[in-house]
Amino acid sequence: QVQLVESGGGSVPPGGSLTLSCAHSGARSCMAWFRQVPGVQREQIASIDEWGRAIYTDSVKGRFTISRDNAKNRFYLQMNSLSPEDTAMYVCATGEPWLGTVENCPQFIYWGQGTQVTVSS
Repeated sequence: QVQLVESGGGSVPPGGSLTLSCAHSGARSCMAWFRQVPGVQREQIASIDEWGRAIYTDSVKGRFTISRDNAKNRFYLQMNSLSPEDTAMYVCATGEPWLGTVENCPQFIYWGQGTQVTVSS
């Protein structure tokens, strides 16, 4: 079973930046970041395939960048221009080791425990 561990969360003021990291156990599939707020539907905010092609949800386009380093078994989420609305638990995820394109990723079935991001003054 694939294991994933997030790191890099914390507290930042509005307009600040954070970079999250997800270490995984050698998975070769699409990777994604989700965010969760209590009482709110989990939201997929960014995904990336093996070729580095990425898709973002509208609310983070132009502010967040997802990337991956297969040699290090890590992928990242660089977050800029953060606002209080970005406050959430950020969770990384992947699927079966199948080289799906970012438009047709395998179902995300492996999940980290999350890292908290809090944006406040």
